[in-house]
Amino acid sequence: MARLNRSTMLYYLYRLAGELVPRIPPHVGYPLFSIIGGIAYRLNARARAQVRSNIHHVLGDRASEALVARLARATFDYIAYNYYDLFRLPTLTEQQVSTMVHVTGWQNVEEALSLGKGVVMTSAHFGNIEIVLYAMLLRGVSITIPAERVEPPELYEYLTKLRTSKGLKLIPIDGPMLELVRTLRRGGVAGIAGDRNVIGEGCVVTFFGAAARLPDGHVRLAMRTGAPLVFGFSRRVFRDRYEATFLPHSLIPDAGSEEERFAAGMAYVVEGLEKAIREHPEQWAITVPVWIEDRPG
Repeated sequence: MARLNRSTMLYYLYRLAGELVPRIPPHVGYPLFSIIGGIAYRLNARARAQVRSNIHHVLGDRASEALVARLARATFDYIAYNYYDLFRLPTLTEQQVSTMVHVTGWQNVEEALSLGKGVVMTSAHFGNIEIVLYAMLLRGVSITIPAERVEPPELYEYLTKLRTSKGLKLIPIDGPMLELVRTLRRGGVAGIAGDRNVIGEGCVVTFFGAAARLPDGHVRLAMRTGAPLVFGFSRRVFRDRYEATFLPHSLIPDAGSEEERFAAGMAYVVEGLEKAIREHPEQWAITVPVWIEDRPG
């Protein structure tokens, strides 16, 4: 019963934020959510320790404890900023988003789409994905992505309503993936995160020099459909300014064994992940274990 009450309270807290946050201007909202991020950093010891561990993996032994702590604290700010952006997403206009997002490498997406098989796009929980997806939708592409379920179901439905308010299509990550294939057949974009293994499958790869279990659905979908892989990521340049970067596409090789073809696709994804995260590890909004040695048991 206590768990049910906490879930219900969380749902109503999100609903209240959804009503109030869009009324808060950015010059007030971002500092306010920075305070919220600081509170979360101090109170959530498990997430704080995991973010520090993740940053250690990225930076290596050369990183001092003071640097890791400073970057980890900043990570909680960026996570809080993302919530502020999510709550005000339905009220943002096309003009606002066009001003907020600077896009680099869009010609790489267009070249991949010109092949006529849609695009399997992968990214990291990095920067701000909600605003950048809106900017992509404004360029005329249809996008479908799997989303993790949260409890209670009413909260999942509410978050889905927020995230799909500008035309994005979400499907449950634990459900059938047929809609991703249909999106590709229609010439759209099927987006699958490359850095968080939500449903416990995936594959083990070398990631920043150590064994990590990462999702592999993006590569397997590209192998199945022949669609090109594109790695794209966003970076928060300032509190309400973002840079979206799209790398040249990769095609899964036709030659070689299935294992070799799969390895080539994963190598492209891992290289993109490392490139984005290494430059600004504080913007990597992952608070769960990624590397094998960090996982319980």
